[in-house]
Amino acid sequence: MADFVLAVHGGAGTPRKGLDEPRFHRGLAEALRAGHTILARGGSAVDAVQAAVVALEDDPIFNAGRGAVLNEPGEVEHDAALMCGRTKQAGAVAAVTGVRHPIRLAREVFEEGRHVFIVGDGAEAFADERGLERVDADYHRTGQPADSWKQVAGDTVGAVALDAAGALAAATSTGGIRGKRPGRVGDCPVIGAGTWADTHCAVSASGEGEAIMRAAAAHDISRLVAYKGLPLDDACDKVVHDTMEGEIGVIAVDRSCEVALPFNCGVFHRGVVYEDGAPLTAVGPGEPTAFVS
Repeated sequence: MADFVLAVHGGAGTPRKGLDEPRFHRGLAEALRAGHTILARGGSAVDAVQAAVVALEDDPIFNAGRGAVLNEPGEVEHDAALMCGRTKQAGAVAAVTGVRHPIRLAREVFEEGRHVFIVGDGAEAFADERGLERVDADYHRTGQPADSWKQVAGDTVGAVALDAAGALAAATSTGGIRGKRPGRVGDCPVIGAGTWADTHCAVSASGEGEAIMRAAAAHDISRLVAYKGLPLDDACDKVVHDTMEGEIGVIAVDRSCEVALPFNCGVFHRGVVYEDGAPLTAVGPGEPTAFVS
């Protein structure tokens, strides 16, 4: 069994015309390398998933951070969450604008510990209080026209990790769905829906946010592992293929270093890296969806 592992995803959904698969592979690999660097030097799973998601937020091909999609008025609003499995400590933010790395803001909520979930103006004020980098609206729009939300739906990014000390963590970040009403919050920052970690497994999800929230998908996977004793891949498959009433892809890792990456839709940008540091990435069906060390 490997000592540590990191998995990432760059969103699940319907294939888009002109999909630049090599760019997705490169972006996923870069995120895997960022997290692996931390794990390889004995760093924590929490730090590793944050580093991986920061890399994905900085890559405009993904719907998070710099490449986030626009809402109905043509603005960008971010959601993000991070959770430590060993302590159950969590931090989440939603409907945030002008913060370069939403996952870093979620980490600040996590570290302060006073609250779990902060939204909107309050979250942005907290970002200023904690000295996080702020950017103007054009940074996150990356040249998208204000009505570009009418074209396609959006995705999410996330990471899960097991560190050498046996701790699990999960992190997720998104710009939400294109054309959403201002203030709409999806599954990503909802602890137990799009993001979850405990001592059994860590899970990050992407797909139809409202359906994922109704199913409490990430938490449901954990309960199947903890209470029914299902192997991680079986628990994930049950939720993804049997329970869900909508599109979903999940990445999950357990304390035995098993990784599962199932999905029930056309594409799911995903990847995993073990101790050897060689990133394994995949986009479509017919490629590996589970990895055992």
